[in-house]
Amino acid sequence: MVARIKKLRTGLLALCCLVSLGLGGELASAESAAPSYNYSYWGYNVAAPSAYQASTLITGAGSGAGEFKNPQDLQVTADKQIYVLDSGNNRFVILDQNYKSIKTVDAFQFKGKAEKFNNPQGIYVTQQKEIYVADTGNKRIVHFDSGLSVVGIIESPKSELLPASFDFQPVRVAVDKADRIYVMSAGVFDGFMEFGADGAFKSFTGANRVRVDAVDYFWKSISTQAQREQMVMYTPTEFTNLDINDEGFLYATNGDEFGDPIKKLNAQGADILRREGYYKPSGDLLYSTRSGGAPRLVDIDVSDSEIYSVLDATRGRVFTYNGDGYLMHIIGGIGNRLGEFNTPVAIEHSGDDILVLDQALGEITVFQTTEYGRMLNSAVRSYYSGDEEMAYQQFSQVVNLNANMEYAYAGIGKAYLRKGEYKEATEYFKRSMDRPNYSKAFLLYRKEVLRGQFSTIMTVLITLAALWLGLRVYRKMKARKKVELH
Repeated sequence: MVARIKKLRTGLLALCCLVSLGLGGELASAESAAPSYNYSYWGYNVAAPSAYQASTLITGAGSGAGEFKNPQDLQVTADKQIYVLDSGNNRFVILDQNYKSIKTVDAFQFKGKAEKFNNPQGIYVTQQKEIYVADTGNKRIVHFDSGLSVVGIIESPKSELLPASFDFQPVRVAVDKADRIYVMSAGVFDGFMEFGADGAFKSFTGANRVRVDAVDYFWKSISTQAQREQMVMYTPTEFTNLDINDEGFLYATNGDEFGDPIKKLNAQGADILRREGYYKPSGDLLYSTRSGGAPRLVDIDVSDSEIYSVLDATRGRVFTYNGDGYLMHIIGGIGNRLGEFNTPVAIEHSGDDILVLDQALGEITVFQTTEYGRMLNSAVRSYYSGDEEMAYQQFSQVVNLNANMEYAYAGIGKAYLRKGEYKEATEYFKRSMDRPNYSKAFLLYRKEVLRGQFSTIMTVLITLAALWLGLRVYRKMKARKKVELH
């Protein structure tokens, strides 16, 4: 009996070791994987073709503007001009679509006085090419018109919503089509600061919710006032960056690793980001403490068709999601090769290209789509625009290139669903593990079958009912005859 128990313990120990090794293998592969991977429905990293390849490295010297020093932000306009905020040199540089410098702004005139930047941290360019610079060291927002003349400066606002000791340190800025200005200021936990077109402070928007530990909450509830004052004060998480789409919705990243690190805010500041994918958009699912712990999302950029990308500074990876929250592809990494970074701080789309700014190296890496990436992006856009037939064809080509792309099967299923071909939709939703849409397609398919076979079903039911009634009558008559004979 003792020998059996020892064998059982040995077997269980071996099984635990195998399981831990298996989990460790998954974790290690996610940590050391090349950019060409994705995550499955079950949360494991799976092989995927490269959606993007690094093609060009832009440097300050190569552009003709001189070396970039500690750059912090960049913007790309519709005509593919690149605005680089060269913070260490207290300037911003404008590059043309061939990555050559066409203008450098390191000083300006305002109200007859010569001014310079002081450690600027954020830049935003509107569709009309008006420029807003978060001049952090000078505690102000500088507004340039399209001719690069300063037309306004927003300094520390005065408001009943702000304490007398408020320190205005703008680090990021974005502007919508109505010229509302949204500012992320260091040390502000109440959300983004909203200013009107005239530069007047209006309110805060989109504050993160406070998350309180249940144990600490219990101890605070039974502690004295003096004891509570010595405990940790809970404050909302600060945002780390923002962007704004053509419809005026703010997209933001924050450091809330246990909540929702990506948000889409409407005019009321409510989070309306769709999270219908296999897991909520948050970067890598598998990570370890030795590689820096949870992803640290430091920038977000919104492209067309509700496609958006976020930058994880911890591992140097860019994660791109569609409007429903499905992960499309992953690129980048920390390293010394082309397509890897040292200290990535900002991302931008230029058409289908993705640009990543490296603060430490003072350079921009340009990524261009592969055949697989172009097809996947096109399929998402076709579905977004309502072109079911084109989406079906393109998603079919995507799964031919990457059988592990479960989301593509869901895309094919949605195309069938929109076309009213419910049986085919259920088959693809089953392959993609999309349970909500599978249930929806199955219910519609069942209704379709019942509607098509209604006359046959009713004929069978009526025939069965008639046979049943006839059998009952026959049995009663037979029983009555037996009674009469007796």
